Amino acid sequence: MRAVVIADTHVPARARDLPACLWAAIDAADVVVHAGDWVSAALVAAVSARCRLVGVYGNNDGPDVRALLPEVARIELGGVRVAVVHETGAATGRERRMAAAYGDADLVVFGHSHIPWDTVAPGGPRLLNPGSPTDRRRQPAGTWVAATFDAGLVSVEWHSVPPRA
Repeated sequence: MRAVVIADTHVPARARDLPACLWAAIDAADVVVHAGDWVSAALVAAVSARCRLVGVYGNNDGPDVRALLPEVARIELGGVRVAVVHETGAATGRERRMAAAYGDADLVVFGHSHIPWDTVAPGGPRLLNPGSPTDRRRQPAGTWVAATFDAGLVSVEWHSVPPRA
């Protein structure tokens, strides 16, 4: 199972649309996992029209997006128990907090910081923040993740987004 993992797209506030390379990946994926801050219900509709969607709302999402998505989503992908949430608090202590909150998950996908993150909580789940494909903040490039699931998490492949013209 091929998954596109994204967060913090902020369309149309920070970008008019998702990058073409990301749309191509979405079209080839089996599922999109989005960890919130869509900003537009139109983007939720556009992604879900092209691919199966597992998503949550973030702190920048208004009532229109919140009416469509939960605060926390849980799904099993290729035998991997996945929890999706937008905010996880400060980086300090994140592994401990997420192990306590989502200890029954194998993978926690989160967003909010726009900073790529991939760690494993001691005795707990793997924590994955794909960064943002449209608002890189203090990062050298926008990012997203392609993940493959098949009787476990087979691969996590990081992708950088070319700068906008």
